[in-house]
Amino acid sequence: MGIDGLIILDNSGRSVIQSGFRSTTPAYPILQIDAVQHPSNADIPSACCHIACGDLRILCPISGNVDPLLGFAFIRTFVDVFEEYFGGVSLAAVKENFDVVYQLLEETLDSVGHPLTTSHNALRDIVLPPSLFSKLVNAALTSNLAGIGGSGPMHGPPVGPFSSPIPWRKAGLKYASNELYIDIAEELRAIVNKQGVPLSSNVFGKLEANCRLSGTPDCVLTFTNPQVMQDTSFHPCVRLQRWTREKSMSFVPPDGHFVLSEYRYAPSSTLAKFRGANPSSSVGVLPSKEVVPVPFAIKAKFEIEDTAASFNVTFSSRLTTRPIENVVVEFSLGEGAHAIKCVASRESGGLGRGLSSLETGMSASSMASWAFDSRKKVLRWEIPNVPPSTHWSLQGSFAASTTPPRPSHALQVRFDIQSHTFSALKVDQLKITGEGYKPYKGVRGRSSGNVEWRW
Repeated sequence: MGIDGLIILDNSGRSVIQSGFRSTTPAYPILQIDAVQHPSNADIPSACCHIACGDLRILCPISGNVDPLLGFAFIRTFVDVFEEYFGGVSLAAVKENFDVVYQLLEETLDSVGHPLTTSHNALRDIVLPPSLFSKLVNAALTSNLAGIGGSGPMHGPPVGPFSSPIPWRKAGLKYASNELYIDIAEELRAIVNKQGVPLSSNVFGKLEANCRLSGTPDCVLTFTNPQVMQDTSFHPCVRLQRWTREKSMSFVPPDGHFVLSEYRYAPSSTLAKFRGANPSSSVGVLPSKEVVPVPFAIKAKFEIEDTAASFNVTFSSRLTTRPIENVVVEFSLGEGAHAIKCVASRESGGLGRGLSSLETGMSASSMASWAFDSRKKVLRWEIPNVPPSTHWSLQGSFAASTTPPRPSHALQVRFDIQSHTFSALKVDQLKITGEGYKPYKGVRGRSSGNVEWRW
């Protein structure tokens, strides 16, 4: 059994577009069942996988003996295809390109509910992207096909879908400038207790590539420390035997953006933490050698009275050479919270007050800002750039209609760090053979994080 279909809803819950659902059981066999038999009261088990993406919610109903992970994986794949075609997921993109979206739904899921064509390069041969479709229409109206191609690859003679011997790469690609970029993108997901000790700490990484190479090049990517990559998965283009034998990635790359590999990073002793527990250690606390250090520290102090509360949250960078960017700290103030007053500062700050549905404030000296969503009762503190070894604070107070106020005991922190990786994974060499040109090659690292800090 497969996936029942795919439904895209807007932010009000109304259906915008959906795929053709699988056909129901024909009526004739049902007529042969003896009417005297009692109907079964057992319904077929079903589930609805869904994610929120932008101002849309994408639903994937499944029924029968189907792993829900299949539904979530297909939604994620469809979102990647959507972003590749339209640059982002939004209701406006669906309405402006309704015909293209419907074609994508038909091509990515077959009539029996099995994922069909999900490769970007194969789909582009079947479903024309909006920009290229517009060029074809304009060219047909003006009877001038010379302008088709744009600043992208210089296409040779037209070829049909699936004509390339390599499923993930088009045939006859030609670029004026040959380039290959690889980003090492890692995300830290951690939970920290009120003593500042990580309860869980995991790093998930991706090798994101952008290929603009002519012909059919053969690439070999080697690392100085490949042992930091664990639970590794690969794009179908990677030759698995060579990775098993030499820990190097040999592949013929797809055209455009793609994820070459995904992996998990943990310190070497992490794999052994489940083999035996140290009786002297605290319950639920991992030894310091078995966790990835969190690059910041937070101190939160709340003073709760009968109908009001005050707080002081301090954010400190533990990095000494790189800034932490796009820091967002969010925490709920509880039901009935109102009359928010805050001061966001580094060494000196500015006061922001508001009485509207979204109360906001900004510090003129530090550019840190805060906002309170009175509907969700969530306070949001943003710091665009935190220099190394600096301290920032958010002081405030609020009133509450409940007695006593019940603020959340966890702060959610998101951040970015450029030119940095938690695993210290380093590329040794990126070698490209099989073609006569000398391409430009670039490799860089970046990190992000999502940390729950309890107080």
